[in-house]
Amino acid sequence: MVDYSKWSNIEISDDEDETHPNIDTPSLFRWRHQARIDRMEEQKKAIEEHNTKKEEHKKKVNEITKKLVEAEKSNSDDVEEIRKSLKELKQEQDKLELDSEELQKKEKKTPWNVDTISKDGFAKTIINKKPPRPKEENLTDEEREARMKKFVRDNEKDLKHFGMLRRYEDSRQFLKSHGHLVCEDTANYLVIWCINLQMEEKTELMAHVAHQTICMQYILELAKQLEYDPRACLDVFFSKIQIAEPEYKATFDDELHQFKERIKKRATEKYEEAVKEAEEEERVQRLGPGGLDPVDVFESLPDELKQCFESQNIALLQETIGKMDENEARYHMKRCVDSGLWIPDAKSTKPDSPEDTPTENEEVTS
Repeated sequence: MVDYSKWSNIEISDDEDETHPNIDTPSLFRWRHQARIDRMEEQKKAIEEHNTKKEEHKKKVNEITKKLVEAEKSNSDDVEEIRKSLKELKQEQDKLELDSEELQKKEKKTPWNVDTISKDGFAKTIINKKPPRPKEENLTDEEREARMKKFVRDNEKDLKHFGMLRRYEDSRQFLKSHGHLVCEDTANYLVIWCINLQMEEKTELMAHVAHQTICMQYILELAKQLEYDPRACLDVFFSKIQIAEPEYKATFDDELHQFKERIKKRATEKYEEAVKEAEEEERVQRLGPGGLDPVDVFESLPDELKQCFESQNIALLQETIGKMDENEARYHMKRCVDSGLWIPDAKSTKPDSPEDTPTENEEVTS
């Protein structure tokens, strides 16, 4: 259906027939026309100056970004100062973007006139509205975990396929045909996969999957900044990364390097945690009836008692206990029973005194 509303706001100075009899009509029309042209020139000049300022500011941001990358690599003392400068420049860049939007709105609202109403019919490019960014769901941690498990269960094969792709164009086409994978859950899965690969000491494969992880994170971050649906940012990201502008590529490579270092650090931490967990589980399993660890108890025994348990010689154990101080013997024998090092038979009394010395029916463990 044709929209005729655009014709309702047109400014044409020489279509007015009624003027005051004392006013020279042609002069009035010329004056109005010239005033309108002057306004248009001022508006055009303001837009050109703004665009020039934006380009200059963009160059400054790129220069500072490159300088920051070099400073971080060399561990310079100026890193924090450069970061602060870059942050201020980006804030100013955001303000310029807002000003651009205001200028565009103002230009769009400007009425047509005899100088602008006639243009080439096919010189205009029509751009569809940007797809809205999906709304974030307010889910609990349990709900997010359940959603993530279902997502992995339904898509693990495709997730692994994307993680193994090498060419940018292949990644672009695959994500375009699997748009549901362009999301935070994919990025989270790839991060976990990277950690597991590093723990398995598959560092080279981890580095490759890490590259795909950063690609996904860049796409999501771009969508967040532009408030687009992430799927609409695929062409933008892959075009930029394939053109490989020095500053953009340097930032990407630096982010990838830092990410791989974080993965290695986290994998080491998880490995140490797993070892400690296994050791603790083993310790709990070997606890004796009194809740003591036989290894700890054995290490605390005097050397002569250690020899008895190592040799499992009951006669020697009886002789050694008989020579020991009564309180010391009672202390060590009780700990041996509580840890399971010494297992009295069912008929024996509790070894709470040195007189409860081992008999041939009792068992010594080591």
